[in-house]
Amino acid sequence: MVATTQETAASPAVRARARRQRDEELLVWPDLVFVEFIAAVVFTLSMTALSILINAPLLDRANAGVTPNPSKAPWYFLNLQELLLHMHPALAGVIVPTVALIALGAIPYFDRSHDGQGEWLSTPRAKLNLILGAVIGTVGTLLLIVWDSSKHVVLWARLTGNDETDWPTKLNWLRNARALQDEINWPSEITKIPFGEKVLRTDLLGLPRIDLNLNLPALLVEQILPVTLMIGLPLLMSLVLHKRGIARTKRDHMIAQFSGFIAVYVVLTIIGTAFRGQGMELLWPQDVVPPVS
Repeated sequence: MVATTQETAASPAVRARARRQRDEELLVWPDLVFVEFIAAVVFTLSMTALSILINAPLLDRANAGVTPNPSKAPWYFLNLQELLLHMHPALAGVIVPTVALIALGAIPYFDRSHDGQGEWLSTPRAKLNLILGAVIGTVGTLLLIVWDSSKHVVLWARLTGNDETDWPTKLNWLRNARALQDEINWPSEITKIPFGEKVLRTDLLGLPRIDLNLNLPALLVEQILPVTLMIGLPLLMSLVLHKRGIARTKRDHMIAQFSGFIAVYVVLTIIGTAFRGQGMELLWPQDVVPPVS
């Protein structure tokens, strides 16, 4: 009775706005299901046409005694396999994907504004933030991969006409991330810290003593440096975009960060798929497709 009275007492403008809101609603059928059906048909026809026109590069019968070189994961995991080349396996295979999924799920809780909700590029600076985030993510990832693969040394040798072995000895620690650990004469006091004997005293609990020696240079190269870059560079990008007046709202920052994340994901997948040769060596673009004789 109360609801009927309130509806009757509502002004014509309120009733018109309620009807307009109902008219603007999208229904599962036919709005959503029809679009999904068309997309499924197009996808099926495209895959069928590709399977007819392109021969799959099938290899010989699988031999458990012979491991192919390189041995690669399925394409949808090649981005993680690429990460395994640059940091500790537990960090690349478990921690980074978990944190990335949590961060993606936290975006709606960080950007809580309802303005332009459900719209692509809803802010005046959204397109610029999308482009800058994608470009920075692509270029930054490529530079880090080239550096960690020591390809900048090859490029330096080609540009200067020198041999790769002529790289200045005093700059050996700049060859790649691993060189920070191998090319510096670290004292044994920090490369073999008896962590199990002095910190994790499991023997005090009646358990066997853990034989664990902590290697600080390895910890720096495999964990601290990658984590610092993965956290610090996106924060630096947001800081610069904010100082330049390009990213002014939370949504602007989220658009830039998300586009950068997608760019990094795509670059890692492409590098891991097409630009890794025998021994997972990074290939130059001209080496990916053998020259036709």
